[in-house]
Amino acid sequence: MINVTIANFETEVIEASMQTPVLVDFWAPWCGPCKVIGPILEKIETAYAGRFKLVKIDSDQEQQLAQAFGVRSIPTCVLLMNGQPVDGFMGALPEGQVKAFLDKHLPAAEELAAIEEEAEALDALAAGDTEGALEKLQLAVNTDPNNNDARFDLVKLLLQLDRDDDAKVAFAPVIAKALAVRRLDSLQRWMAARDAQIDVTDAAAHNAALQARISTNKRDFEARFALAQQHMAQGRWTDAMDELLDILMRDKSWNDDLARKTYIAILDVIDPPKPKVAEGQVPPEDPTVATYRRRLSSVVLS
Repeated sequence: MINVTIANFETEVIEASMQTPVLVDFWAPWCGPCKVIGPILEKIETAYAGRFKLVKIDSDQEQQLAQAFGVRSIPTCVLLMNGQPVDGFMGALPEGQVKAFLDKHLPAAEELAAIEEEAEALDALAAGDTEGALEKLQLAVNTDPNNNDARFDLVKLLLQLDRDDDAKVAFAPVIAKALAVRRLDSLQRWMAARDAQIDVTDAAAHNAALQARISTNKRDFEARFALAQQHMAQGRWTDAMDELLDILMRDKSWNDDLARKTYIAILDVIDPPKPKVAEGQVPPEDPTVATYRRRLSSVVLS
């Protein structure tokens, strides 16, 4: 809990709420109910362990802020998220009602823990600690099964390690969500490309046969797509996208938009985690991803 004035309001409330929900408690020293709810709010802030930030504003000393929030009686509490008020209440509510109010808006503790574990996993991966990253990602998914980002990273890493069976087990709980969540759909398309190579006993001969079909008929899209899938399975991402672009340049909607959807799946898979940058800065885009996004836009919009 901190005391806020007009001087630090922008930093401690508006900017802070862009990262963590901020509960503003408007109070005054003479206010009896304020003395009741104040300790309750501080107790809850401690118990919620970072799920929100509590600040107090003396409405007598900071009348400009009180007027800006339309405070008519105290205590008044206002919850801000992403720089905007989202809800509030007046009066000295009991602890249970305050918690119920907060729980409507705040991320669950499990969600925050999973996000932290995923971030630690990506740091471990960047440091070359693959096993540590796998452990953290598995923990993140177990902590919050609805964290699609952590599951994406887990399945992606398992596939990169050629642990396809483990990847399918990790992906199984979200198969039904794949059509509605693009990055999950992208993983499914990558796994399909890898599965398509299971019966290929001679990759080089298979590649040569597909190339021969394409040389005979530039519009043999089935052969081009099969070749793109082989490139995907082998991690030859730009070769795969080049084949898909050839399909798109000739038929943008071929096979229910299959080429474009697969191309986007590759961009999702190869897009690396964004590096940490200073607040307000935009992280740089991977040059390969940026280049091939532009190529796709150029073809699709032409």
